[in-house]
Amino acid sequence: MILHLHHRYRTLGGEERAIVGLRELTEERLGEPTALLERDSTATGPGRAARGLLRGGLEPDEVAAAVREHGARVVHAHNVHPTFGVRALHAARAAGARVVLHLHNYRLVCAVATCVRDGHDCTDCHARDTRPGVRHRCRGGTAETLVYAAGISRQQRPLIAAADALVVPSQAALDRLRQLGAPLPDHGVHVVPHPVDVGPSITPDPHGPAIFAGRLSPEKGVAVAIEAARISGRPLVVAGDGPLDAELRAAAHDLPQVRFTGRLTPDALAALRASASVELAPSLAHETFGLASAEAMLRGLPVVASDVGALRELVPADARVPAGDPGALADAWARVAGDPDAGRRQRDAARAVTDGAAIATRLRAAYGDAPPAD
Repeated sequence: MILHLHHRYRTLGGEERAIVGLRELTEERLGEPTALLERDSTATGPGRAARGLLRGGLEPDEVAAAVREHGARVVHAHNVHPTFGVRALHAARAAGARVVLHLHNYRLVCAVATCVRDGHDCTDCHARDTRPGVRHRCRGGTAETLVYAAGISRQQRPLIAAADALVVPSQAALDRLRQLGAPLPDHGVHVVPHPVDVGPSITPDPHGPAIFAGRLSPEKGVAVAIEAARISGRPLVVAGDGPLDAELRAAAHDLPQVRFTGRLTPDALAALRASASVELAPSLAHETFGLASAEAMLRGLPVVASDVGALRELVPADARVPAGDPGALADAWARVAGDPDAGRRQRDAARAVTDGAAIATRLRAAYGDAPPAD
């Protein structure tokens, strides 16, 4: 039995989908049942969150009880801040479980987890020195910024020490964490790509719109896609919601070819992709995987992406452009949309990264020895 541990974010995103995929893969390919112990930021007040960060987590006995209840041999921990923390990992170990810590993002060092500030890449915080994040007020209010800076710095090394194995979703994520000074060991770090739901195949429509599918937040670079639409005159559909929704709609108010749909259901997003020519991933951040891009590529919809982070491992070089360059994005958009073979080539590239058997092998290594046969 594998028990997954996760503190949900205020806005749901790719990490939650990745957990669903990992559980399904574990049950189907490794033949081992899974369970999920979850807490939720929307139900966590500021005071409780602050206590959790500064104390290294709250109510660790709940984790130990879940390990015993499920007979879990492994606790696979995802986001542990603010209320699980290192105390949850210690409790899991004390109850007899192997602990696997999954580093989906850069929160070991960065309070906002993306290393993007004011629309630019930022690596000012390094190792346990999170003081630059306080100066920049990266969490908005001074109090929350101070708490996150102190909590991350205090828990960074204990979290690593409490894990029997670490998982990252790409080599790019691992390299970036090391660049940020995260105290990762030389051994015991496993690169495990996200499992991706393949879904129905798509035949791209060369006359269809480009789409952006994701969270409307600074690190995603949606404003760059809007400017590329302005330059090219091509239609763009923005599917998603987030803190920049109103700002991005205002930026596109004079562009009738740009349409916003809000957050879509999976079926509605699949239908939108089926009508599109390309999908844009104009990220300003060093993406740790690129789940939306992988989903599109595996369906046969080609992607044009920023040449950063794990997108370099996923998207072919001829479809990558410098981050933050709307002119280059517009040129690549037109070129890829006009290439009838781009979807097939990109589908093959994505399959090489997201092969289920290979992911299962890597996950099995992170989980340690297989459970005994019944």
